[in-house]
Amino acid sequence: MPNNSHHVVHNPNGGWDVKKAGADRASGHFDTKKDAVDAGRQISINQGTEFVIHGKDGKIQQKDSHGNDNCPPKG
Repeated sequence: MPNNSHHVVHNPNGGWDVKKAGADRASGHFDTKKDAVDAGRQISINQGTEFVIHGKDGKIQQKDSHGNDNCPPKG
């Protein structure tokens, strides 16, 4: 995980966590994935980081860039 990203990940003890890449502790813990995604997206926007949403299986479901995108869309 690049250090300039925030991730929504399933917590094995229940609920969902928002974690900054490389951090030991979660930035926030939430009962629902929707709440974690909403909070994580706001953190990512505020800090200008990549935002990555994972499923329960750990696989990436969605990515959003809120910082310096190395592949910005053309147009």
